[in-house]
Amino acid sequence: MSVVSARMGGMGRGDGSGRIVSAPDADDTGAGILHVDMDAFYAAVEVLHDPTLRGLPLIIGAPDGRSVVSSASYEARRYGVRSAMPVAQAIRLCPSARVVPPDFTKYRAVSAQVMTIFEEVTPLVEPLSIDEAFLDVRGVRRLWGSPGRIGAMIRHRVQHEVGITCSVGAAATKHVAKMASTMAKPDGLLIVPEAETLDFLAAKPVRAMWGVGPKTAESLEARGIRLIGDLRSIPFPALERAVGSASASRLRDLADGRDPRSVETTRVEKSVGHEETFEIDVVDPDVLRSELLRLADRVAGRLRRADWETSTVSIKVRFADFSTVTRSQTLSEPTSVGQRIGEVARGLFDAIERRDPVRLVGVRAERLRDAGGALGLWDDDADWRRVEGALDSAQARFGSGMVTRARHLGASRGRGSAPHPRAHGLD
Repeated sequence: MSVVSARMGGMGRGDGSGRIVSAPDADDTGAGILHVDMDAFYAAVEVLHDPTLRGLPLIIGAPDGRSVVSSASYEARRYGVRSAMPVAQAIRLCPSARVVPPDFTKYRAVSAQVMTIFEEVTPLVEPLSIDEAFLDVRGVRRLWGSPGRIGAMIRHRVQHEVGITCSVGAAATKHVAKMASTMAKPDGLLIVPEAETLDFLAAKPVRAMWGVGPKTAESLEARGIRLIGDLRSIPFPALERAVGSASASRLRDLADGRDPRSVETTRVEKSVGHEETFEIDVVDPDVLRSELLRLADRVAGRLRRADWETSTVSIKVRFADFSTVTRSQTLSEPTSVGQRIGEVARGLFDAIERRDPVRLVGVRAERLRDAGGALGLWDDDADWRRVEGALDSAQARFGSGMVTRARHLGASRGRGSAPHPRAHGLD
């Protein structure tokens, strides 16, 4: 594989150092799956709308310091700022950073422009989130040329027609394409020809594998499994003891370059939401956070019953004067876990500056997709998934009013008055 730049260790970093890109004449034989990922998307959109921000360290998040970082520019990342880090910690790491509140209306509008470009290249587009997608370009070679040419064309079009940059990974499988785009960031193209897949994977750390979370990586590394190549030689029973039988099989397949997942173009274009209108306006933030978790549980239960997962969580907060604010966050992986949805909802609520009495709160799951299409291979929410599965079974047997989380029992809502429920179903 011909590359222009590389760093020892073989993986790019979140701040853009260690970037690896392919030479213009790189072999792209069999590399018909592209993963396209926008570079520091939220920060890039803010710069697009306010060019005076260009070159500055930017933190996208609520400025009150209690929220988490939604995104950060590469200038801020070089100070150690990362997504999901508390804003207060990010400011301590980078005191000169400009904190910009997120504006999801702008982000969705720019995302739509980018996705339109993808769909003009190939009908086989699988959006993963607001700022990334898989494309299967094997059937459009006569129109646009080889995968490498298509990847370069997409990068050119996104930069010149939208005004932001993206990174592209091209490979024979989704797993390797995703890894390649990460290594090429920012603003790069990395091609892994099909015949070089095993060599490409061998020297990469297991932490670089798409879907391997910190817990799984620690379990593997504790057993001396540090590189993907190590997975090919370790006895399978030892791998099963480290990660479980099902994950061991998937892990071994990916290490051997096998990934049967195709680019899925179908999505469930619906949403599921629940709202609560209080009989008495609520001022206690702990009560409101508890309500958000309870609503998240209801939303998650409906998702599981319909065999769906959500890619975006949004909340609605209506104040005593009837003014209303909404906030949303795109997830790194789709989920139907109430605890995860509730944590995101409460984080969004904490980022809202106003603290006047609240009349209504709501939680909504958006950009739904069929369950089982989630792309991670290991589940950091496995424990909660088992708990909520047990709740589903118990509620199916005894009724939803008889079984719930202990924290929901005896909750004092609305200053002692029960809220008036207003449930909203599918849109």
